[in-house]
Amino acid sequence: MKISKIRYASLEEFKQMERFDVKSMPKKAKWYWQLLAWFLSLPQTFLYGVKIKKIRMKQLKGGYLLLCNHNSFFDFKVLTRAIFPRKANYIVSVDGFINREQMMRNVGCVAKRKFVPDISLVKQIKYSIEENKYICALYPEARYSLIGTTAILPESLGKMIKKYKYPVATLIANGHHLHQPIWNLHKRKVKFESTMTYLLTPEEIKKLSVKEIDKKIKEAFYYNDYQYQLDNNIKIKEKNRADNLHKVLYKCPHCQKENTMIGKGTKLTCKSCNTTYYLDELNLLNNIDGETKFSFIPDWFEWQRQSVKKEIMKDEYQIKTEVYIDALPNSTGFYRLGVGELIHDKRGFHLKAKIDGKIFSVEKPALSKYGVHIEFNYFGKGDCVIMSTENDTYHLYPVKQDVPVTKYHFAVEELYKYVKGKKG
Repeated sequence: MKISKIRYASLEEFKQMERFDVKSMPKKAKWYWQLLAWFLSLPQTFLYGVKIKKIRMKQLKGGYLLLCNHNSFFDFKVLTRAIFPRKANYIVSVDGFINREQMMRNVGCVAKRKFVPDISLVKQIKYSIEENKYICALYPEARYSLIGTTAILPESLGKMIKKYKYPVATLIANGHHLHQPIWNLHKRKVKFESTMTYLLTPEEIKKLSVKEIDKKIKEAFYYNDYQYQLDNNIKIKEKNRADNLHKVLYKCPHCQKENTMIGKGTKLTCKSCNTTYYLDELNLLNNIDGETKFSFIPDWFEWQRQSVKKEIMKDEYQIKTEVYIDALPNSTGFYRLGVGELIHDKRGFHLKAKIDGKIFSVEKPALSKYGVHIEFNYFGKGDCVIMSTENDTYHLYPVKQDVPVTKYHFAVEELYKYVKGKKG
């Protein structure tokens, strides 16, 4: 069934559906699926001239944990090239299994719901490395970077590495966001460079504290595709380079209004005050008629974060909107349950609806989520924010599509830090 198709289900039907198996151990890849993965990935990486620099990797034998940054679907192809001819198990979001679960599992993938604590993940990583003798590939940012810069990393990562002392390598790619940003899926011609590093040996892990391990991972995970573009003078000449830039730059720095920006062609314009920015071939922004508040896209992006943070500190933050509720119980796809009200405030997420005459609700306290997954125009259905529980995943689409879902991205992270700080 096409993901873009809307299918309806009653609440009772939904409750009776089989759920994703997120606890089974990772399989070794079937040889024929592995050949197909190589066939689909390797030629394209050579065609695009991908360069992969390897540091200390010759010292690394046997199974290990590979931490990768995440910017586009091209990441998976470069990963396949980087570890060739070795095989891996991959930690993959459940939506990647829709209509192809058997294939995904037979190529070595493990299904997971994003931003949900899951003790079985540690067991699956252990099985991959110790029993399968595989590389276990993990994208700890758990979503595509919205702006080509490092997303927040889980606090549990350093603790797990310290406890199990598996060798740790990183694969950090540059240029993938520029090639195909999540907010503009038109592919651009850019220069790709990746660095694969044997970051931590078991002996080094023994000597380091959890805090020191986290610091090393954070330092290794620093990347900024827009700075990489400037440093390498990469010019993007496509005339649609500003299309949908308003998905991530949703607030006007001049009139301070939200959801008024429109990115089209090579321009980003505010519908409220008519301020227009031109996006040049180096992805630098220039105000056509007046003062340029931000020329560097990540600076504008982070200014929005600070604006949301101020709302939280003043106890002024709240988003309340009607949403379509699409549930993903298993790989057969999404089922629309109905329409509900989604409230996000200092307490966290609160989803409430009356479906088939019964009250349906999902609560996610602020401290239960350090990050959130959002999508832009997901398979033509619109922008959405995604909430997962232990057994279910919900794609929530604002009915009027008048909510800048990127604001949820900032608010969840800043609320988590704020509430955690207050609790000491």
